[in-house]
Amino acid sequence: MPTLILTAKDVKELIDMPEVIEVVEKAFADWANGKAAMPPKAYVQVERGDFRAMPAAIPGGAGLKWVNVHPDNPSRNLPTVMAILIYNDPSTGYPLAIMDATELTAYRTGAAAAVASKYLARRDSRTLGLIGAGRQAHTQLMAHLSLFDLQEVRAYDRSPAATDRLIKAFPKTRIRAASLADAAESDIVCTVTPAHEPVLMKEHVRPGTHVNAIGADAAGKEELDPSILNNAVVVVDEIVQASRSGEINVPVSKGLFKVESIFATLGDIVSGKKVFERRPSAVTVFDSTGVAIEDVATAKLIYERARAEERYHAVDMVEA
Repeated sequence: MPTLILTAKDVKELIDMPEVIEVVEKAFADWANGKAAMPPKAYVQVERGDFRAMPAAIPGGAGLKWVNVHPDNPSRNLPTVMAILIYNDPSTGYPLAIMDATELTAYRTGAAAAVASKYLARRDSRTLGLIGAGRQAHTQLMAHLSLFDLQEVRAYDRSPAATDRLIKAFPKTRIRAASLADAAESDIVCTVTPAHEPVLMKEHVRPGTHVNAIGADAAGKEELDPSILNNAVVVVDEIVQASRSGEINVPVSKGLFKVESIFATLGDIVSGKKVFERRPSAVTVFDSTGVAIEDVATAKLIYERARAEERYHAVDMVEA
């Protein structure tokens, strides 16, 4: 059986946000129900950034993503985040595909946040605030447009050019450049910055707001004022990862937030193991570190679509 080699161009042709949302939501439910396996991601620090190894197995698929985060890359005309994923047959271990996972990573991160918003945000949410207007803001917006009837999107970034690119990328969506405080006065707020100190403060957040904290994905990163966490219903994608490298990692290390204060994992809520009954004035926070079940579920979707089309490059990686 040949191994499919899927380039960034191929993945962009094959990926579809509504389908990614569907498989990511199912992956969280499967994981909570003991049908998927995933250790916490492993970090390798290097001089100008870091690498992360992310393995997982889900029903019918398994794989490993190798992904970097190098914040200075844009100055070198390279993406901050690049990734490769090896997708395997779990019954034999055979490498079914090797694919670029840069776009995959952006899509599944947006999808996971939209799934969290589906369960945690008010059902009548009509405004989306984006704090940070880089690449990840694009897929956050794509995902939320798939699930919510958004009447307005408010985007804030220190770079007006980034906000302008976002607005031009979605000509049919009402997006306006906003101040940080203005963006934060939205029904759903997504923080997508590389910050190492809080940018979203308690006074910015209105009662009833849902916040997807996306940017903190390594030790020392932090986007939210810790007092937001202590007055919110906090849901994480994975408890160990979140406490070591997610939005709660700095508050936990400083004794400002306790792991025991986490309400649930997203998988527990999606699967129905933990029931969340939203009060209109409650503030909810989803701490997204990015987990490998999201990647493998999305890779499985891409692989199956590519195999069905029978037009993508393949090589014999393993000799019989």
